[in-house]
Amino acid sequence: MSLALLILRLVVGLTLAVHGAQKLFGWFAGPGLTRLMQGFEKQRFKPAWFWVCLVIVGELGGGISVALGFLTPLGAAGIFGAMFMATFKSHWKNGFIISKGGYEYTLVLMAVSITIGLIGPGNYSLDALFGIVLPEVLLFCVLAVAAIIVDIIGLLISRSAVIEPSGGPARAS
Repeated sequence: MSLALLILRLVVGLTLAVHGAQKLFGWFAGPGLTRLMQGFEKQRFKPAWFWVCLVIVGELGGGISVALGFLTPLGAAGIFGAMFMATFKSHWKNGFIISKGGYEYTLVLMAVSITIGLIGPGNYSLDALFGIVLPEVLLFCVLAVAAIIVDIIGLLISRSAVIEPSGGPARAS
């Protein structure tokens, strides 16, 4: 079981870390921080720097945390939060299929982060090596719920503004 968790953690964690490095550093043909900030501003995230920090912490920080099995509930919750936002802000409108820009991949990453957050990193982890004993399930659940609340706030504040007709609301005469 611990070997299977190690493989899962390494694949998912390093994949997310690379994705986060694309955003932060522009590595691996990524946008880099400047273009990422511009993208978040265009999506109406206010303040953009705050939401950019959250996505980088969730993807790069969460990915490294999960890959190493270090402070695992925090990393798993970070991945969950970043993928929840990506699912509902960018992919949901495109349907399920990823080739059409859908949410199938972000859904899988959310499911894996929930799984790792609930069962822990296994014996082949820095948490086990250093004897870090956190209330894994409770801590992960609290952080995941907090991430959902923060994400919902972000989704609400970045919505398109509703524009009323120039004459204002219609009145009965």
